[in-house]
Amino acid sequence: MSAATTSNTKQLTVYVRLLGEGTTVFRPTLGESTGPQTVRLLPTTDYDPEDEQWEFPPETLVRVEARLLEGCSALVATAAA
Repeated sequence: MSAATTSNTKQLTVYVRLLGEGTTVFRPTLGESTGPQTVRLLPTTDYDPEDEQWEFPPETLVRVEARLLEGCSALVATAAA
């Protein structure tokens, strides 16, 4: 999990599940922390809604929880907040 500070807004790496992939796939993106376990998702620089269907699209406020992804702890978007 990486974090950076930009003008008092904490940015975190958040993983969002991709839909319609035939298997479970997560896409990393940045999100702005808005409160305890809540994040506003930001688009990746190459975000294309015609190419990838995110479970929660950019700008969605989501609840996150720490989960193991490929053996590493990561923040995963789990529900719209």
